[in-house]
Amino acid sequence: MALYGSRLAEDPSMPVTPEAARRYGPTPGVPSSSAQDPFFPGKMVRSRTLEEDTLGRSGSVPIMSGFDARSSRKPSNRDEFDGPHQFLRPPPAGSVAAQERDLPHFPTNLLVQEQDAFLSRVHDRLSQCAFDFVAKYQFPIPLEQDKRPVQVPSDREWTEWVFLLKRLATKRRIPARVLYQGQIKQLITVLENSLEMRHAAKHQSRPLKDDRNVLQLISAGLQVAKILKDAACMEYINNLYLQTERIIEARKGTPGFLA
Repeated sequence: MALYGSRLAEDPSMPVTPEAARRYGPTPGVPSSSAQDPFFPGKMVRSRTLEEDTLGRSGSVPIMSGFDARSSRKPSNRDEFDGPHQFLRPPPAGSVAAQERDLPHFPTNLLVQEQDAFLSRVHDRLSQCAFDFVAKYQFPIPLEQDKRPVQVPSDREWTEWVFLLKRLATKRRIPARVLYQGQIKQLITVLENSLEMRHAAKHQSRPLKDDRNVLQLISAGLQVAKILKDAACMEYINNLYLQTERIIEARKGTPGFLA
């Protein structure tokens, strides 16, 4: 190492390879802040100091002392409600008291078994509607390792059919012309309104629904069939709606039912 350094001092024009420069350090007699350019012998280049390298790395503007760049980062557990916000004036005490009264009871004239039967029939018919729609227009169904390929409508639950149709719509795979009045923007809303159908049909331990809620769920299925332009499905679900409505009307005022 000493021999190499002495030879370099005697002959400054001696080429210095990058490896030798890293291995033996600065040339004797040359200030520590400078070194010979390994690619241009005899040319001196000034090396950056540690402070300069820390403050002005990558040629950026030196960071001002006392400023922590991390302090400007938004913590991961903060959201827009932690920033500038406002609160509304609390409602009058009388309004609060009226809101907190016992909720009114709406008529419930269907037995739980009848509710399950009607909603399950709508659920299954909607799955058939979605199956026919996808098959008719040859929309792709992604294959999943943990699920069997679709052969019949019951291979997927209604929530899965809704997810598929929503993805096809958001990815612009469904042309507006195949929907009722080209309502591509309304399709997702109509599908989401029908999601409760699956929970009501499959989770039979859920609380008893009032008459309006049952009719509302059946009507949501009817809207799905309408926007997918499935006349047969619309007719089937509409008949269920009318049948359910007749049973409700016939039982109004009957002892044993909550009218």
